[in-house]
Amino acid sequence: MELARWRLFAVVFIEGFCSLGAEVIALRQLVPHLGSAIVVTAPTIGFFLLALALGYQTGARVADDFQRTVAKNFLYAAVLIGVGLSGAVIDGLFVAMPPSGLAYLLLISGVLCPIAWLLGQTVPILSNLIQHQRVGEASGRTLYYSTLGSFLGSLSLSLLVMQWLGVSAAVALCALLLIVGYLLLCWPRRQALFAALLAATSTVVANAWLRPEIETAYASYLVVPAQFADALNGRALKNNNSFASLIDEAEPPHYARYIRHIRGMLLDDLGFRDRNILVLGAGGFTLSHRETHNRYTYVDIDPAVRGIAETHFLRQPVRGEFIADDARRFVVRTEQRFAAVVVDVYSSHTSIPGHLVTREFWRATRRILDEDGALIANLILDSALTTPYSRNLLATIEEVYGRCAVEVLQKGQQLSNVIVTCRKLASTEPAHLFIDERNSADFDFVRSR
Repeated sequence: MELARWRLFAVVFIEGFCSLGAEVIALRQLVPHLGSAIVVTAPTIGFFLLALALGYQTGARVADDFQRTVAKNFLYAAVLIGVGLSGAVIDGLFVAMPPSGLAYLLLISGVLCPIAWLLGQTVPILSNLIQHQRVGEASGRTLYYSTLGSFLGSLSLSLLVMQWLGVSAAVALCALLLIVGYLLLCWPRRQALFAALLAATSTVVANAWLRPEIETAYASYLVVPAQFADALNGRALKNNNSFASLIDEAEPPHYARYIRHIRGMLLDDLGFRDRNILVLGAGGFTLSHRETHNRYTYVDIDPAVRGIAETHFLRQPVRGEFIADDARRFVVRTEQRFAAVVVDVYSSHTSIPGHLVTREFWRATRRILDEDGALIANLILDSALTTPYSRNLLATIEEVYGRCAVEVLQKGQQLSNVIVTCRKLASTEPAHLFIDERNSADFDFVRSR
């Protein structure tokens, strides 16, 4: 059966849209489990491109049965995307296959790379069906439609579909588009319709029924019952499978321990009243909940988080201003000044975005503090503070702020909330050691009074 020109280019467009779409979706689905660090995203992109290159090579070797080969590849890729990249399957994989590195390798080698390999064969195979054109013209036109699909796929999935409908909708859209491509190549065979229906049903079940979270382009949210100290009908807001905030129905309400600790520092230790407080990372907006003494500004990259918290978690309006923006971009650009900057930025339980731990970021937070202001950072680190990440992160903060107070809240646990408090007025003068040969302790004590 000769393939009409419009069908051929429609199939190539779908291939480009869904191949890059699968990569975008995979990177997003990894955030709750591995974060978004460059050491995660770069290998993922690299493996995807390697599999794509191998797909090009495989497709170039196909000498006949062109439509049937591409149709079969599209059907297999639709199932791999619709089921293999669904949130429920990926969550289950990381739960069943500790450590996380093993689950990552299985996901890449068993799902993402096969998708890239299958779809990578499309352009070299279908180029054989373009008749009466030069080889360069045939390959150029197919690559044009494939790359156009990739461009529109990356933009529409990340900026529209994930933002308004969630990640599961993006997964389903890519899978269903591949099924459409499969039908374009096989129509009007009756058995093709049955196979397409089966693949579509699997996609819908995996993405609409098995995962109850509220999904956005940045995170997956879920409010669940929670038991914690003295809580009355407690509930928790989960962000990317991690507990982000706690609240209950007691009067007054109980909150997470680190929130109580930070609130006590602001109100009791620092005595802030009628001051501007900046909170980077909204969580459940509990820091300002029923706190009427100060003015709060929340900055979070996810524009949907406020509505989710008000509707499902707090069940009342957030107290304070909310700004949807990247934390670093906000502190670099704003001309406002704050009595305190509270840093609580996590893309998953233990993962802070890499650009929010550098010296340049901490310098930007110091710039927007009042002269008597304080930085308060909630970090999740090993409770002994002995790992390279803990030591280097604390050293980076103190290089900017000077000596800071470091409080480990759960000393008996492997991972703990670590509250770092720094004052803008703290000295950044390099320290020197007291030694027997040159002991300046008494002199330093006098000049410190």
